[in-house]
Amino acid sequence: MVITLTVITNAKVQLSSYLPNKNKEKCSHILLENGKLPFLCAEAIVPTRWRRRPQNEPNSAQLFPACTWTPQGLNNFMKYLGPEMEKRNVEVYLGTMERADASLWETILDNEISAKYIKGMGFQWAGKDALPVLHQKYPDLMVYQTEQECGDGKNDLAGVIHSWDLMKHYLSNGTNAYFYWNISLLEGGLSHWGWRQNSLVTVNEADKTFKFTPEYYVMKHVSHYVLPGAKVLKLGGDCKNALAFLNADGSVVVVLGNQTDNAMTLNLQFGEQKYEVQLAAQSLSTLTIR
Repeated sequence: MVITLTVITNAKVQLSSYLPNKNKEKCSHILLENGKLPFLCAEAIVPTRWRRRPQNEPNSAQLFPACTWTPQGLNNFMKYLGPEMEKRNVEVYLGTMERADASLWETILDNEISAKYIKGMGFQWAGKDALPVLHQKYPDLMVYQTEQECGDGKNDLAGVIHSWDLMKHYLSNGTNAYFYWNISLLEGGLSHWGWRQNSLVTVNEADKTFKFTPEYYVMKHVSHYVLPGAKVLKLGGDCKNALAFLNADGSVVVVLGNQTDNAMTLNLQFGEQKYEVQLAAQSLSTLTIR
């Protein structure tokens, strides 16, 4: 099977931060430079900036510490929170949104007082379905994906595919930063709230060892090569299983997925440059074009 992909140098969304990773093991990556294919791993450094989100998942009464708010209640709270944070030079982000109903956020963002102080939005879980509408309506607001859906503790191929699909959705719909949940858990993935969850690292408490899970490498395929300040690029062609980024140094990073059980050939075009790339079955591949 041959599919085509065109990288269009029309940068859309600047990425402000990514999970840094300095481990250089087991990362499948190709650097395309003057026809040579050396191995390259880059390190990302995340900038620090103070931001305040009024409430995590304000529409949900959870088993863990939570507080529900109506949009009207958050508007009232913003009258006090906004000025105080402004004095402290702290940005206010609306979040985190965990519902698909965009009108919950519109009620706040269309409020004259609240809108004055809100500089960004945070989304997670079902909130991802409200993201395209809200980003289109409020394109000047920064967008954070604030918590990846944390799975079932199996750390298996299904988790890898879901993680990749989530990254494609968020980063293709205006997201500036992407956050994984959890970094590490004991083997079995049982959280303090009795919920088995996935993680980037699992720890064997008995023998004091740890190992990287498959989802660690999903994050690594992007965060290892996409640097802070990079921009998401538009894609053309018939390949829908890809993301592309433009780094500040001019390099282009293309992450390609093949979720089928068969190897695949992809014809990649970037400007006048054309490449033929072989994608293994059930794989992610990262290419850097310089």
